[in-house]
Amino acid sequence: MSLARRTGCVLSALLVVLSPLALTGPAGTAHATGSRHGGDGSAQQVAIDWQRIAMRTVYTETTPTPPPPVGVVYISFTSMAVHDAVKAVLKRRSASASAAIAQAGHDVLVEYFPTSKTNLDRDLAATLAGVHNGRAEEKGVRIGKAAAAAMIASRADDGRNDASVVYDKPQKPGFWQPAPGGVMAFAWLAEMDQVVPTRPVRVRGPDRLTSADYAADYNEVRRLGSTTSTERTADQTAIAQFMAANQIPVYRDALCRVLEKDPIGLYRTTLLFARIDASVVNAFIQTWNLKLNVGFWRPFQAIAGADTDHNRATKPGANWTPLVPNPSYSDYTSGHAAATSPMAEVIRRTLGEDTALELRLATPTGVVVRSYDTLSALEHDAFMARIWGGLHFRKAMEDGYYLGHQTARRVMRVLY
Repeated sequence: MSLARRTGCVLSALLVVLSPLALTGPAGTAHATGSRHGGDGSAQQVAIDWQRIAMRTVYTETTPTPPPPVGVVYISFTSMAVHDAVKAVLKRRSASASAAIAQAGHDVLVEYFPTSKTNLDRDLAATLAGVHNGRAEEKGVRIGKAAAAAMIASRADDGRNDASVVYDKPQKPGFWQPAPGGVMAFAWLAEMDQVVPTRPVRVRGPDRLTSADYAADYNEVRRLGSTTSTERTADQTAIAQFMAANQIPVYRDALCRVLEKDPIGLYRTTLLFARIDASVVNAFIQTWNLKLNVGFWRPFQAIAGADTDHNRATKPGANWTPLVPNPSYSDYTSGHAAATSPMAEVIRRTLGEDTALELRLATPTGVVVRSYDTLSALEHDAFMARIWGGLHFRKAMEDGYYLGHQTARRVMRVLY
């Protein structure tokens, strides 16, 4: 069921990086493969293990912790290299898939996170200890190295960290502005090369400030999204705060447990991860392009400046602050939507709408669990969380979900 008023899409969530639930086993490894034969079943487990290792490396070992849109860029490089290695192994049959997966994942992660090399070397050794020594292992290692090297080479000069990309919009009603002396966070993402070439998704842009639709969105978030809202329920507050954490490792942990319970085979497993990550990164790139070039103001700025929007249906609110702290980039479209909707769409089209996910989030007071029986139910809470948190107008969520779903479909058509 969709709550979106205009686009008919299902719903979203993103930032504020709390500590995600630990994804690793003893000594920093992610329960290394149990079989010594490296067959399809054990290799599938190795692929899942290296997803956990990637999440650990990027989001828990790295200081400072990369924000979700930046971290998932490197997760995608790892997933893509691993899937390329698996495709190469399946063409030969005489190579160890487990060795290829571990070597590809290891080499990509060491390239971008060299301070984790000791732990990654230990993870690689743990995986290779479960593979027969001999020509199959040697071939698998060579394939993994080649896949990682090709991925790393393909991302040279891809626009990452390009400081020349800056936000520059006029100080006029309707335009987001950074805090005094601040800048738009990781504006370079707007110009980064896609990980899988696909056409951008067409969206209409924010509502006109003088429109009735804008006024409806304005008054919704004004009522429900402030720190002092009396209309937001306790459960809505809890959902907004839960979804404010970095959901990328939380979603991945839940998906890994689903795949361990109901295996789908090696090739489909690595393809699923590659498609999810390529879709999410492509959605983030277009989202940041819109944030950079459209630059629509966030609710806290709109509510403070409502007397300048020429809309009689909007009333200013003194000292209005959102429940969730504002990130340093504009409203349209939602980055949280880019993290959630492509992931949900790829899983939906691979495993089915009724794929149940149990989200576990480690907080300073313990592990918080939220369970969803369908992907649409998860999307609903993630979507509404950004309104209940006071961070987005509904239009930014609707168009963000449409963008994410369409991006996922386009990636799935070209990535096999």
